[in-house]
Amino acid sequence: MTDPDTSDNKTSAATSDAAANQAPADNPASGSAAAEATQESSGLADQLAAAKKESADNYSRYLRAVADLENFRKRTVREKDELRQYAASRVLEDLLPALDNLGLGLAAAKLPNADIKTIVGGVEMVLSQLKASLANHGLKEINPVGQPFDPHQHESIGHQPSSEVPAEAVLTVVRTGYSLNGRLLRPASVLLSSGPAAAEAKS
Repeated sequence: MTDPDTSDNKTSAATSDAAANQAPADNPASGSAAAEATQESSGLADQLAAAKKESADNYSRYLRAVADLENFRKRTVREKDELRQYAASRVLEDLLPALDNLGLGLAAAKLPNADIKTIVGGVEMVLSQLKASLANHGLKEINPVGQPFDPHQHESIGHQPSSEVPAEAVLTVVRTGYSLNGRLLRPASVLLSSGPAAAEAKS
């Protein structure tokens, strides 16, 4: 007859042996999974670090681009200002001879024996000199006597009858207009012809 205690001891021993034999088989798989998890975590960390570095580099390039654009804008504004000042200085330099002659003419007009015709001739000379200097810089007179009215270049201030100038054509220029390199600076103020007077028209 088998002793129950002996049988239980054998069963317990067998179970322990089986567990002991099984444990070594489970450990390699568990260690491999942990290693893979560690490796994957390390890879993600590397990717995150690379992404952060790329983001920082992109932001740095953005800041440099913004700074370059602002510097370009400031340089462009400065160059435009310098060009404008240089252009103005050239115009003024060309006007200086006319200004000198005007001063000489004024001094001559103050003399006790000043001749009116000489003074008038001097003023006309200065005016021609001034117009020539301004024309060299693109200024052009708008003096449209006898021409059809052009609302883009002329400013009508009234009508007068005329038997010589057709109706709605420019009869008289009250104030000369000017354009600069084709761009209107000031329209010419003009009187337009209304055609022959009523009495002339009837006759």
